[in-house]
Amino acid sequence: MQYDFLKQFPKRMKSVGLYTILVQNSIQKTTWKQYGFLKNDEQINMIFTVLLYIMEQSLKEETCTMDDIGAYIDTVNMQYFHRHLNYEECRGLGDFIINTILCNEGKAMYFDGYDFEKQEYTTMHISYVANRIVYLDQEFRRTSYYLTDDGYNLLLSTLEIENNMKLNIHEMIFQMHLKKQSYGKAVDEIKNIFNLLRMQLQKTQDDMGKIRRNALSYSVQEYEETLEGNIQTIQDTKQKFQNYREMVKSRAKELEEKNINVQQLLPTEEDKLNHLKEIEYYLNRTLDEHQKILSSHFDLKALYTRELEQLSQMSLIQRFPLRAKLYDPVLKDADTLKRLHYFLRPLLNQDVARVYNPNKAFQLQRPSRKQTEQDSTEELDFDEESWLLEKEQRRKAKLQRYQNSLGCLLGHVLQKGTLSLQELKEQLTEEELEQLIPSVEVFKEVMVELLKSRTIDFAELQKERREYIQDNSEDFQLHEMLLTLAEEDKGSPIQRLEIVRSEDKGVVTFSNIQEEGQMRTIRCSNVQLTVYREE
Repeated sequence: MQYDFLKQFPKRMKSVGLYTILVQNSIQKTTWKQYGFLKNDEQINMIFTVLLYIMEQSLKEETCTMDDIGAYIDTVNMQYFHRHLNYEECRGLGDFIINTILCNEGKAMYFDGYDFEKQEYTTMHISYVANRIVYLDQEFRRTSYYLTDDGYNLLLSTLEIENNMKLNIHEMIFQMHLKKQSYGKAVDEIKNIFNLLRMQLQKTQDDMGKIRRNALSYSVQEYEETLEGNIQTIQDTKQKFQNYREMVKSRAKELEEKNINVQQLLPTEEDKLNHLKEIEYYLNRTLDEHQKILSSHFDLKALYTRELEQLSQMSLIQRFPLRAKLYDPVLKDADTLKRLHYFLRPLLNQDVARVYNPNKAFQLQRPSRKQTEQDSTEELDFDEESWLLEKEQRRKAKLQRYQNSLGCLLGHVLQKGTLSLQELKEQLTEEELEQLIPSVEVFKEVMVELLKSRTIDFAELQKERREYIQDNSEDFQLHEMLLTLAEEDKGSPIQRLEIVRSEDKGVVTFSNIQEEGQMRTIRCSNVQLTVYREE
């Protein structure tokens, strides 16, 4: 599937449908006006007030008859809503909410969610409330109402988990999926964790904007909630997710080594490898968000403190009219100009720079041995420019080995049009073999990146390089290096390069590869490379 985030889309739409059907059943009913509920928000509030009562009765496994619901609505109305309703009208309101809105007058309720994997709509049944027959005092037969699974899901999605607990819960679920190797579900959970961190960061940034506009409009309670949320978010989070990242990296490396060596991965193992790479990607972004939250946490504290100090200083400023207090007295008596410095001096005052700390005078002074040790101390000279130049030379030499290996491989493929790794081995001279395999690590990384790419479209790579600005990386970049080698080719432009495993599933063995004074043997899957040029 091209867009993995559209998986389980009907499940998401089921949650949306719970609200949609409820609002649809209520919004156009004129019966609400008989009971004094005219606005839509008042009606929805009343519906959920009744649903919460039914949930509490269901959890306590107690009966919830229409008489109980009517008495509950009557009590709540007298204490809070203050509508002019008697008990019979409250019971009628409860009957209207239960049978007309929540049960849709006995008609089945459905909501369609599109299934992108099956490419068709899936019809999902929705039911909020069910009923059963109970006997009160073993004589009176009554109907008792209770919540269904959909009803519980509807209410539990409103406010049953505190915000500071959501991150811990998702982290526990994510850890459980990693242990069970359910990497597809772990991807969904790490996305939820990343979204929670992004929401916390945005909340902090929004609060900082509110403080800059007007610090008085930002309450101390909001400030406390934001700080506690930040502390709860960043506490122990970094170390945990660094450990998760190392675990994911090691598992992905095991699958990659299995893929590049003898055994070809099964489709399920390829899915696991792709999920692990996606998990690693979101773990890196999660750690970045953690660092941003930590930084914004201290920025928020500093900003709020500074703004409050400035506001407190403004309250000490005494304002007066210049016309009445300065100009008019001077015009009446010119001798007051002699005392004008008393008026101007406070305006020119500045804080005195502290150049002396009296506390130092009362501290025990110890003799300094710096002068005596100066002659025996060896002065180290660090030439930063030479060090940077040497570092750049090592980087270029490293990338040159990758380019030589990839250039040797691509050069033979361009000559033949299509070539397998076994055929290439038979054609190589000793000098070309050293160029193809300068080290086991270089050759292995080149082949892994080629197998991961499978199909390389050079037109798309050129478009991407034109439209996006990329920083120079010290690591090996397959696509960038292929573009460079393709531009050096004097033939017709290369359209694409395809890399697949050979159908015979054979193994290519390179023997007597010298590395660090030792002879090594490399076994690799037989890979077929095919190049297509523009006509």
